[in-house]
Amino acid sequence: MSQATETTDSSGGVTGRLRSTGEVARSFLSRIPFSLTVAITLVVTAILTGTIAGPAPTATQDAWAAGVHTTIDAGHWWSVLSALVIPWDPFQLAAGVLAALALLGVAERRMGTARAIVAFVVTGALGVAIGVALQWVGSLAGEWWSTETAADLTLDPLTAILGALITATAFMGSLWRRRFRVVTLAAILVFVLYDGDSSNAYRFIAILIGYPLGALLARDPSALSMRRSSHAETRTLVATIVAVTGIGPLVALINGSELTPFAYISYLFADEAVDPATVLAKCGGPTTTTSEECLRQLTLLSGQGFGMLLLSFLPLALLLLAAWGLARGRRFAMWLAIGVNAAVILFARTALDVTDTLDGDDALSDWSLFDLGELLVWILAAAVLPLFVIIILIVSRRHFTLTSPRPAYVRFIAVTVTAFLVLAISYYVFGLATLGDYAPPANPLDLLLDTFKRFIPPHFLGATDPIIVTTHDIAEIAYQAVGPIFWTIFIVSAVLLMRATESRVRAPEYARVRAILKRGGGGTLGFMATWPGNVYWFSADGEAAVAYRVINGIALTMSDPLCTDDRAEQTIHEFAAFCDKNSWVPVFYSVHPQYLPIFEAMGWQHMSVGEETLVPTVDLELTGKPWQKVRQALNRGIKEGLTTVWTRWDDLPRPTIAAINAISEEWVAEKELPEMGFTLGGMEELKDPDVALMLALGPDGRIQAVTSWLPSYRDGKVVGWTIDFMRRTDDSMNGVMEFLIASAALHMKETGAEVLSLSGAPLATKPLPAGETAPEPTVMTRLSEFLAKTLEPAYGFSSLFRFKAKFNPTYETISMAYPDALALPAIGIAVGRAYLPEVSPKEAIALVKTLTK
Repeated sequence: MSQATETTDSSGGVTGRLRSTGEVARSFLSRIPFSLTVAITLVVTAILTGTIAGPAPTATQDAWAAGVHTTIDAGHWWSVLSALVIPWDPFQLAAGVLAALALLGVAERRMGTARAIVAFVVTGALGVAIGVALQWVGSLAGEWWSTETAADLTLDPLTAILGALITATAFMGSLWRRRFRVVTLAAILVFVLYDGDSSNAYRFIAILIGYPLGALLARDPSALSMRRSSHAETRTLVATIVAVTGIGPLVALINGSELTPFAYISYLFADEAVDPATVLAKCGGPTTTTSEECLRQLTLLSGQGFGMLLLSFLPLALLLLAAWGLARGRRFAMWLAIGVNAAVILFARTALDVTDTLDGDDALSDWSLFDLGELLVWILAAAVLPLFVIIILIVSRRHFTLTSPRPAYVRFIAVTVTAFLVLAISYYVFGLATLGDYAPPANPLDLLLDTFKRFIPPHFLGATDPIIVTTHDIAEIAYQAVGPIFWTIFIVSAVLLMRATESRVRAPEYARVRAILKRGGGGTLGFMATWPGNVYWFSADGEAAVAYRVINGIALTMSDPLCTDDRAEQTIHEFAAFCDKNSWVPVFYSVHPQYLPIFEAMGWQHMSVGEETLVPTVDLELTGKPWQKVRQALNRGIKEGLTTVWTRWDDLPRPTIAAINAISEEWVAEKELPEMGFTLGGMEELKDPDVALMLALGPDGRIQAVTSWLPSYRDGKVVGWTIDFMRRTDDSMNGVMEFLIASAALHMKETGAEVLSLSGAPLATKPLPAGETAPEPTVMTRLSEFLAKTLEPAYGFSSLFRFKAKFNPTYETISMAYPDALALPAIGIAVGRAYLPEVSPKEAIALVKTLTK
């Protein structure tokens, strides 16, 4: 197995190398013998049975395939097992081999070879057996799906592979457990609802069996539960659900199935070619259009053509667009997805009308009461999935908060409205000029209604009067083109709208802030000014800036003013005047002691909001009793084969990125409490190219812990690093974080950094020097102590402060300066909302329970 290579630096630390994607893949394949065996078996059985060259021959189906006729009628009990190791055709052979190596391989790697074999056999055999039994019972009762599929025979290795994969999720961390379950279940449901053949039903049953089987094999009932996820992961999951469900109609179109509750919505995408000349000759007159056959023929003709085919895929295109935006947290994408799914529900009844119109020999009027009852159930089921997606979007709306600048919305509305009006008016005017070339004969009102229909998927309103088609060649081009052209403009404009973020618009501001930081402004916490959520005030000469955010009329700054020391007083005064002009209350948050005399001279008050812990690195030596605990962790890590890597996000291999995401999600999932922001960074802040990462790697090359470090500058040179992001795996070495921070400190010493900051500890109080007595408590110090004790059970600020004390730091109080004590209630609310901008009811309840324990 490939491992991280090791080198020893001059300070005694051990550095390593991240494994490449190729090394990870080779290591993975060496640990999945059963999955490799299954892949090879599929190739061998395909050769022996002839399915490597085409669909399974009749003899193979009769002997080895599963189904009502073979498994039950013929008594081939073994078919529930043989169907799992023989592919149906070359396409399924390729899919089966890839799935065995990738998906079954993941399952085997997670839960071991023996459990993977059990999961493969149990879920696969039971999935097929239960599915066949349900088909047999249902066909005896006359149920639609069972009756239509009772003659199906199935050879499908994917049933057991997917069942084993879901079983293995019980052995995964929260991130991959959630991802595999959500994506797999959504994908299978789409195929069940839009395709409905036997193999998809068997797969669905197999993955349902996999859930409790996994919890049983893991001996962990909690594996059945879904734990909370971060904002970014929630966006990814919701976007995946929207995209996967949006693909459903495409599945219906490709397979042409009529065996599912979604068969009637699939008619929206149906296409049946008819001869225009024949239809117009028969139905072009004013007296023939009322016949049922003419209505059917004209409906089909009106939906023909390349333009109408493109419009048929419009819902899919819009949902994929929405999924792209949702993954990026865009509020516009959320409303777009809700609108498209609402349209699908709204037009479900129209889809039924189209079905009745097109289903000439089996009209609804000829169906039995039992048929109509089952039809009603299926029609209701057809609305359940889009309604379910809408509910998910509404419930998770707090995760989609990113909006575009106002000018971008104005531009989007102007472009799309103008495009619609130009295309609609052009079509209508040209239609009036060629009104005599429409069949059946049309009047201006018919043409006006038809103009709106040109922009709607043909089978949404295909059977709705008026149904008219043009016989003019040039008018036919407009008939086919105006809809696709408009929606192309809409999609392109929507992409530009969702890409027009504040960060793009304000890129020059970000560049100016970074330039000021690199000259030496902002101090050890100054780099936090670059984080999302902040806006900037700049001095008239552009040499100074303040990062702030306005919450309920409070202008809350982020750390020290961004300027050189000689500009500090002027900068603070000018920013205070700027806030006064805008009727905001300025509050400088997390400022260092050197600025407090300025505020005192202004008549402001200030209070401690925490302690920053600083470790000088120039002459750092981890010797003596004070460093004993840190030295023990460092030595233990070296003894156990741990190595470290100092790197940047952009330099990470994909497997390492996936591992860091998993570690972070596991950390989030373990807490029912809301994620904090403001001065506490998350995954997005790691990706800044100026932010450094220090990783701890185990002897197998896997990440055990990760930290991120924010730079502080002087004259364009990095002179210090401030820790921000800290995460470790549950199975990491005890003391791994001490090992990692100590290794980072030694690295900083070697590279010439002057100070390592362990960042601020909120609401903490530094220990008193020997012989010194505490000052008399004030109202504000009592308030700070109360908050510290109250929040400790939830966020462990004191525990974190004690952890940082192991590194023998010097302490520097960080304070909040404010002009008016009467504004403290509003300031307190603003600070709370800055740290917890989005709190769900569930998180609020969890927080209250934690605080009141």
